[in-house]
Amino acid sequence: MASILIVDDEPQVRNLLRRILEKSGYTVIEAVNGIEAVNLYKAQKPDLVIMDIVMPDKEGIESIIELKRENNDIKIIAISGGGRVGPEGYLQLAKKLGAQFTFEKPIEKAALLHAIDQALQK
Repeated sequence: MASILIVDDEPQVRNLLRRILEKSGYTVIEAVNGIEAVNLYKAQKPDLVIMDIVMPDKEGIESIIELKRENNDIKIIAISGGGRVGPEGYLQLAKKLGAQFTFEKPIEKAALLHAIDQALQK
C-alpha cells in the first residue's frame, strides 16, 4: 500500500489522520513542520504528502514550493485551519502551486480518503 507523509504542527491532527490512514491500509510518516517534511520526503520518498499550511519554523506554502522543485510530480493535499486570515486564501495559493486537493480543517474522513485515492491514481 502507498506511504503518506502527514505534515502538521498539531499532534491531535497528526494522530487523527494517522489513525484514519492506517485503518485504510496506508503506511504513515509524520513531520511536525516543513523542515522535517522536506528532509523526510528526500529520505523516504512517500507516495503522497498531506501538508498543513500554517506552521512554525517552515510553513506549508514554502514547503510545497521546495517539494515541487525536488519532484514536480509529487502528490500533495493541502490542509489548513486558517491562521489570522482564514484558510481560503492559503488553500487557493497551495492549489496554484500544485496541490491536487485542498481541505479546510476539520476534514471529513470520506472526502479525504476519496481525494487520496484520486491523487494516487493520477
